[in-house]
Amino acid sequence: MPIRNRFAELLPEITEWRRDFHAHPELQFECHRTAQIVAEKLRDFGCDEVIEKIGVTGLVGLIHGRSRASGRVVGLRADMDALPIMEATGKPYTSIHHGKMHACGHDGHTAMLLGAAKYLCETRNFDGTVAVIFQPAEEGGAGAKVMCDAGLMARFGIQEVYAMHNRPGHGLGEFNIRAGAFYAACDEFRITVEGLGGHAAKPHATIDPTVAASHLILALQTIASRNADPTQNIVLSVCGVRTESQAYNVIPQRVELRGTIRTHDAGLRKLAETRLHAVAQGTAAAFSASAEVEFVEGYPVMVNHEAETKIARDVALEVSNQCLEAGFNMGGEDFSYMLEERPGAYIVLGAGEGAGLHHPEYDFNDEIIPYGCSWFVGIVETRLSV
Repeated sequence: MPIRNRFAELLPEITEWRRDFHAHPELQFECHRTAQIVAEKLRDFGCDEVIEKIGVTGLVGLIHGRSRASGRVVGLRADMDALPIMEATGKPYTSIHHGKMHACGHDGHTAMLLGAAKYLCETRNFDGTVAVIFQPAEEGGAGAKVMCDAGLMARFGIQEVYAMHNRPGHGLGEFNIRAGAFYAACDEFRITVEGLGGHAAKPHATIDPTVAASHLILALQTIASRNADPTQNIVLSVCGVRTESQAYNVIPQRVELRGTIRTHDAGLRKLAETRLHAVAQGTAAAFSASAEVEFVEGYPVMVNHEAETKIARDVALEVSNQCLEAGFNMGGEDFSYMLEERPGAYIVLGAGEGAGLHHPEYDFNDEIIPYGCSWFVGIVETRLSV
């Protein structure tokens, strides 16, 4: 099952959908326009059922095969939301919404799954049912969890689920995948170091939280370098420092640090949280200050299931003859919640050269649309073989 000729014919149409989504980005759960257009197209294609407002603006289209004797249901998921980034592509279809843009390619993922849905409605060359899942709020809103909590899997009898993400910098049409832990658990922290503020000319009369926070930024790196097993993956980044004072001659009362911890192992994730508290409080105490730690669990580790990963890899090899073993990715992905509920796999599709994800000059490469559509269809026709 190489790239389907039908997707070469549909490419201009699918590209037009994609660029329209790109010009009208919507954040998190506010994907009202996108979801409405997706629902209208699914009905136009002849989807047997289109169910809206699952997890706020999420929706599902059900497509039945020529036969349903197998009773099997396979889910295919695409994310719809954009990012709060000012676009700098200069393309004719650039975002019309100030400070919002599709900088991660979710416009392309939505368009590719729509293209696959149109093909599957036309051919219905499978035994069972396909649930095409269009999800909001992947970017920080845990939209996948919200849809799962709304009963996504049980309501539609989904037995396995698959998803895809584009990746600039990888060869065009080159797939990458790995079994087991793939994308990292993404947790956030906020540490408030409190001292005693005062005049900068009299530091001896203060407890300077800025000095304590500076030492803490360095001390936190020992969680990765001295507490974690060096064979395990962990990233701890302090990404923001904020004080309550903007004056040049005021030692503030408190300093706030914000950051993220990324891990691939549940035990290491817990260790990092425990050590975060201990290092923060101990370092602050060394300067007679105090530290309040807020740890917020984010997306869990995304774990590809072994059997389904092999299926996804085999289909990818048939589509493009290129499917490499992926390395660990320290990014987060809320498809992890769907993979906790059902077996499945997540694959990366190379988009060729171009600006990276989440960059103001990023743009989805429309040349990969036939690869992505063909992979989605290949999963269905393999798993629901007539």
